[in-house]
Amino acid sequence: MSSPAQPPRPPARRHRTGPAAQTRAPGPPDDTRPALTILTGFAPHATREAADLLLAADPDLLVIAHDLTELLATGTVRRTVRDGRGLLEDEHLTLEHGCIACTVREDLLPALVRLARTRPGGDLALVLPPAIEPETVAAACSWCRIDGAPVTEALRIDSVVAVCDPTTLLTDLESDQDLADRRLQAAEDDDRTVADVTARQIEYADTVVLWNPEPTGVDGFERTRLDVLLRRLNPWARHLDADPAAFAARIRRSARYDPDAPETLGRGIEGYAIGCHEPEPDCGVVAAVYRARGPFHPDRFHRALSALAGRTLRGRGHLWLASQPDRIVAWESGGGGVSMGDMGPWLAATPDEAWADSSPERRVNADLHWDEEYGDRGIQLAFVGLHFDAAEIAELLDGCLLTDAERAEGRAAWREYLDPFDGCFESKERN
Repeated sequence: MSSPAQPPRPPARRHRTGPAAQTRAPGPPDDTRPALTILTGFAPHATREAADLLLAADPDLLVIAHDLTELLATGTVRRTVRDGRGLLEDEHLTLEHGCIACTVREDLLPALVRLARTRPGGDLALVLPPAIEPETVAAACSWCRIDGAPVTEALRIDSVVAVCDPTTLLTDLESDQDLADRRLQAAEDDDRTVADVTARQIEYADTVVLWNPEPTGVDGFERTRLDVLLRRLNPWARHLDADPAAFAARIRRSARYDPDAPETLGRGIEGYAIGCHEPEPDCGVVAAVYRARGPFHPDRFHRALSALAGRTLRGRGHLWLASQPDRIVAWESGGGGVSMGDMGPWLAATPDEAWADSSPERRVNADLHWDEEYGDRGIQLAFVGLHFDAAEIAELLDGCLLTDAERAEGRAAWREYLDPFDGCFESKERN
């Protein structure tokens, strides 16, 4: 990726529930709620083919899909519902405010609840268009109410499955295009990138499938390389080949989705691995995790952004800046661009009485790794890419840390450092 890093922009989300941290056993047998399988991916033909395989195995399954092609131009969304016998519903709806949030809130969730209540004995599969990330749906299910009742009273998310097309996966992860460049944006102000959305779909999933029910022209080495890449991008998911004969049995009723798992960017502060450290190339794929306790100098780190984003396919995690020592900063990189945003205060900068607002996992992790000088502050960044030198990335980041002399100056001096990130995040406390 040779394109320069873009100016930092807030990530599309900052606090989110995430995919399952590990494979879980199927849910309790007395849970009679319909199970919802969410199919996500940046290749619509692959997610549709995956849905077709599920229908072939269970003709009573209801498959819901939304077409957003006309959303931006006319505010119109097309929703279809089908089972193994054919098309049951084909509706064109005009939303008052054409956007993803409106689509999810005003149509997608009500449709899911209605269908779950109408056919309580059957399960559902939701085929997401590329512009709707699975986290958006999962988060809305966790707090939205339909007809006065929680969505989760009518159904449960069983699994989030990322279906990846081997012929386009690497191109999408390397792309420096915005969704708008492909006419896929879901709102006028939708500035998400192809690379970011593709990576988030994979990272959020509890199950990742490298699709190939038909010959693709992708040779054995390339498939192996893509499989390694997917496993490095999401090491906490279950990874499957798209075996048509066994696909439905391996996907349905798996209970792999965990609504209480941490958000991807915040896994480190919750005590979970943010990625895997595999610095030696495997089919050319390299993964590296960088950790440090001290802060980055804001100006030196800003000058390193282009190199960090340009050498790797994907970066994620959290960090802290000496000039803003109370804030956890989220980090995402992909397609040559960088996203950074506010993830809230460190526990070390939080009043004792407010600690209870954080998860038990985060509090335990902070206690286990508490530093006398920095508290729970720290840096954890994971990078995945092709043929990059993990040692060079570590050396570059080490050069951004405060020197011994700078650390000795103290936090009052740190706050006065030249800070190109000043004003970029949601808030900046100066206590």
